[in-house]
Amino acid sequence: MYVPEYFKESHPERIAALIEDHSFGMLISAPEGVPFVSHLPFVYERGTGSGKLLGHMARANPQWQHFAANAEALVIFQGPHAYVSPSWYASPGVPTWNYAVVHLRGKVRLIEAESELGALVEQLTQIHETHMPDPWQAHIAGPRRTKLLNMIVGFEIEITDVQAKFKLSQNRAYEDRQRVMSALGQSDNQTARAVANLMARDALDPATATPPLPPP
Repeated sequence: MYVPEYFKESHPERIAALIEDHSFGMLISAPEGVPFVSHLPFVYERGTGSGKLLGHMARANPQWQHFAANAEALVIFQGPHAYVSPSWYASPGVPTWNYAVVHLRGKVRLIEAESELGALVEQLTQIHETHMPDPWQAHIAGPRRTKLLNMIVGFEIEITDVQAKFKLSQNRAYEDRQRVMSALGQSDNQTARAVANLMARDALDPATATPPLPPP
């Protein structure tokens, strides 16, 4: 991914927040040089190093067969994004797009053992059911549970490389950045407002803020 220094994000907490808030990602492999993509929900576990990703797919999906010993995969998490009009700037500019995205690369280990696969599915379900007013509880056991788990294949990705790009007008003058943030924040589009919130978080947090830069 092309990441100019202006837009490079390296703060672990901000990267983790984007992954967890936008955990439906793209799993990409390239058998024999041909890209193959699956759109899947992921569990991100922080830990030693860069952490790991957990997920599962239908056994009928051929992608799991791409992951032989030491095979690598790329996972992309797309955060909020929005069009930026040059009419919002105080100084001259051109149309552009603000966005946040994280690319994670790592080695894949398949999970097919019933006990480990079952625990993974339960973990993923619990994460998303916790916020429900009446959380669904799985009460599936015996042969039916075995049959259902046999229909999927789990995987674990040990993350070896992290690239994060938060393009939030850091290459514009301070006044321009404030005007963009204000315009997006007043939008009736929820995603545009989410971009404004990311810009505001960057501006207010001295640990993560990018110093205002003059326009190119």
